[in-house]
Amino acid sequence: MKCIYCGCTESKVIDSRQNEDGTAIRRRRECESCGKRFTTYETVEFTPVMVVKKDGSRQQFDIDKVRRGIMKAIEKRAVSMAEVDKLVSEVQKNVLNSLEQEVSSTHIGELVMDGLKRIDEVAYVRYASVHRQFKDINSLLNEIEELIKLKEQLDKK
Repeated sequence: MKCIYCGCTESKVIDSRQNEDGTAIRRRRECESCGKRFTTYETVEFTPVMVVKKDGSRQQFDIDKVRRGIMKAIEKRAVSMAEVDKLVSEVQKNVLNSLEQEVSSTHIGELVMDGLKRIDEVAYVRYASVHRQFKDINSLLNEIEELIKLKEQLDKK
């Protein structure tokens, strides 16, 4: 690692520790030439995943965009942030672990809807109404009826 003060490439690691969320390692280094200390961070390099939108356009996968959509769906609902964080993490892991360089926005939306269905049915319907772009009240009603059938099946078990 190159010293930021003198440019020397020889340094020794004095201290290493993970950051709060475990996504990077913080290293305190000391330059062997000038003796000054500096900090470096080591992170995993991700291959960017592209999201293919319904209109065919592509954009880089943005987990914050997924979180914002979930937050809109759960607005004024009794859903904890821990549940939101868990769902966001599940979606992110599913997308990144698929080893695909492109994933459809429809697939991401389905992952979110599956999670919301478990967490809060009203939030699920809110999200589905935007994601599936219901054309009329009948298509929304059909979705709600499917949700009721699924819930009844789960209650019987």
